Amino acid sequence: MAEFISGNFETLRKCWNDIYIKSTNRLLFSSVDWSELWWQHFGSDSELHLGAVMDDELCIGIAPLRLKDHTAYFIGSDNVCDFLDFIIEPGKEQVFFAAVLTHLADKGIATLDLSPLLPESSVRHFYTDIAQKKGVSISCSQEDVTVVLDLPSGLAAYHSILSGKQRHELLRKERRLNEEGDVVYRISKQASANDIDIFLQFFRESREDKNRFLTGQMEAFFKAAIDKAAANQMLMLGILELNKTPVAVTLGFHYQNDTYLYNSGYNPAYKWLSVGLLSKYYYIKHSIESGKQRFDFLKGSERYKFYLGGKEFPLYRCIIKTIN
Repeated sequence: MAEFISGNFETLRKCWNDIYIKSTNRLLFSSVDWSELWWQHFGSDSELHLGAVMDDELCIGIAPLRLKDHTAYFIGSDNVCDFLDFIIEPGKEQVFFAAVLTHLADKGIATLDLSPLLPESSVRHFYTDIAQKKGVSISCSQEDVTVVLDLPSGLAAYHSILSGKQRHELLRKERRLNEEGDVVYRISKQASANDIDIFLQFFRESREDKNRFLTGQMEAFFKAAIDKAAANQMLMLGILELNKTPVAVTLGFHYQNDTYLYNSGYNPAYKWLSVGLLSKYYYIKHSIESGKQRFDFLKGSERYKFYLGGKEFPLYRCIIKTIN
């Protein structure tokens, strides 16, 4: 019989990583490294409730949970984690969720509040079915959107995805930028302290709400996340330069066959040249050239995402009562 076994990041790291690399779901923000970073920087007001489900002495899944006010949440938060999920051995979802539900009920944890969830989330496709069979109350609702672009094999094919007006305006903006001098978009995979400082500066300067968001605590988390992504060979820090002067930056990650645009910023003095938009366009071009299949703009419905060809998909929140 499958059993929930409590653990910590170190004791569960091998199982977590072994299952993580097998998954076909988008689990970037539920990796052991990202979850541990989040916990180190933001977990002080929660109780760690991390565990693995063992079936015949084999680890079949990780429940990356934390407790607050008698409710279980994912390790993470929607301001820095665009989607979250359980880590489950493919084909073991039913066994995993039955064990988790039994464990939480036995511990008197009455509620699971899970978000943000992608449409293909294991919670929506397996957990809700098990909960309903057990007569447990569950409600799921859309709380946001994510915007995704399926990448074609070449730049000409990408341009054909855009409307005639979008394509004309985008190429016009690119020509205008090139008329101002030498344009270079470089990717840093091992970000230097200088490149990180450029990102943080432009992040603050590009919008007032971003400036308010970037507290000392958040800046420390961003730096740690960038360092970890570089160590894991996932970092894509793109610097757009005009005449050797940085004017915009994109912070992204490569994971499996996908590219993620995590954040960005630009120098307001060059806003008239649309450097913020063009830096993202150059990141899309780089992703196509790298053979990536999907470009994920991540959470939020900002206008530029659709201008660059993205399509909207819902993000969900599911609240599950674990006790009848």
